[in-house]
Amino acid sequence: MIVTVTRSGGFAGLMAHGELDTTFQPDAARLEAAVRALDQARLGSGMPQPDRFVYRVEVRDAPGSPATHLTVAEQDLDQTTAWLLDRVLEP
Repeated sequence: MIVTVTRSGGFAGLMAHGELDTTFQPDAARLEAAVRALDQARLGSGMPQPDRFVYRVEVRDAPGSPATHLTVAEQDLDQTTAWLLDRVLEP
């Protein structure tokens, strides 16, 4: 599973981008469970608020496969989703 995250907004308006192929990660099962738990209806509207981040998430089962896209606003993050996004964005 390939997860791509782009973070924008925030106080300084800085962007961050990361991509992670779960296949080669020691915590692949946890990562993939967190991805499967993503639910746009549960995560809110994705509408930005001033000085807060917005995350654009793209998930592919394999390179070249169709992608699923989600938009998540910072105020709507739950603990599992926040962990997943931070994990994909970490350097």
